[in-house]
Amino acid sequence: MRTQIDFSPLYRSAVGFDRLVGLLDSAARYDTTPGWPPYNIERVSKRDDEAGTLDSYRIEVAVAGFRPDQLTLEVKDNVLTVSGRKDEETEERTFLHRGLAERNFERRFQLADHVKVTEAELANGLLSITLTLEVPEAKKAKQIAIKSSANARQVLEAAE
Repeated sequence: MRTQIDFSPLYRSAVGFDRLVGLLDSAARYDTTPGWPPYNIERVSKRDDEAGTLDSYRIEVAVAGFRPDQLTLEVKDNVLTVSGRKDEETEERTFLHRGLAERNFERRFQLADHVKVTEAELANGLLSITLTLEVPEAKKAKQIAIKSSANARQVLEAAE
């Protein structure tokens, strides 16, 4: 049984967070994500400005039986869509047991602002997608110098 959550109090008190609240609302309302194919989301590295590293993540999707030409990755409006389309089988096969799920799929991942897909690799039935959080210079924290009136007087006296 699912409980509906009312996010309207957040709309009244949080200014500028409509997109976030909308994401929470839609996730709570329309969570019909299938359980196949299975996937992992892993943090690969944490941001360290001194070392020059960025936040990076890896999504691994189990896609055994799919060739690279049967898989597509698309990013649109901060949504990463991974889909697989199997070719039509031309030969008639009779299975005594069919345990491998060789079916078409589409899996969506909501990405935060400034998260970019940097690489995708298919190896041993796992599709590994590398993502990096690339914060633009305009959004990064800046050090602001603080002037004091005593320093300003010294600078003026030195200039005279």
